[in-house]
Amino acid sequence: MDYQKDILYLDIETAPMEGLVNGNDETFGHLWEEKVEKMKKYAPQDYPDDMSEEDKVQTAGLYAEFGRVVCISFGAFYESKDTHETRFCVSSIYGTDEKQMLQQFANLLDKNKLTYRKLCGHNAKDFDIPYLIRRMLIYQIKLPQILQLTDKKPWETPIVDTMELWKCGATRYSAQLKLLCAVFGIPTPKDDIDGSEVANVFYHEKDYKRISVYCEKDVVATMQVHLHLLGYNSLPENSIVHVGTNPIQSATDKQ
Repeated sequence: MDYQKDILYLDIETAPMEGLVNGNDETFGHLWEEKVEKMKKYAPQDYPDDMSEEDKVQTAGLYAEFGRVVCISFGAFYESKDTHETRFCVSSIYGTDEKQMLQQFANLLDKNKLTYRKLCGHNAKDFDIPYLIRRMLIYQIKLPQILQLTDKKPWETPIVDTMELWKCGATRYSAQLKLLCAVFGIPTPKDDIDGSEVANVFYHEKDYKRISVYCEKDVVATMQVHLHLLGYNSLPENSIVHVGTNPIQSATDKQ
């Protein structure tokens, strides 16, 4: 089986910025209110009149201007030195210091630019990749070469999107990752929390490890879906290796 070892699979988890959650950021608070009013006009079904302010704030994490990255999980195929068997290694960068997280991920991409020539995610072209780029630009982090997408033609973009592959050329079509997992008989990654609960787990429970476990499941599921889209069977569970990491904490959290 020809595993694509030049691909880095990824997934991110995001949350609203702390100032919006606490309600103490007047500047972005007003800007968010303006954003919601505009969204009500274009997507009224997403912002009904009876929607609570708390629920509205939860959706802020979907926008890089009003949210932040809380976890970046990634995985790639590699060959075991002992058995020469192909395995899939998964790891995460997570915690409270977003700038350090993004810088560490940028460094990883630059360091391995000759190894990983493509990034793969589910809906990565519309969400994960643009979100990472925008947050890096906000922190003035130099974009790694693989994320320098300006002026690149669609076929030159080094991104494999499993949602795009599943569209099969259709323009108005989408399918959630958990649906494709069900279609292909892959264990669902949504067996603990879901995206709407990440902010609560991050800010209130402060269970950063739980978020990383959830995010890594999405990476594994994306990889398995990609294999099926290429015509292969799922990778056996015993061929998947999770590498534990420690959270990257901000100065205030270390105190």
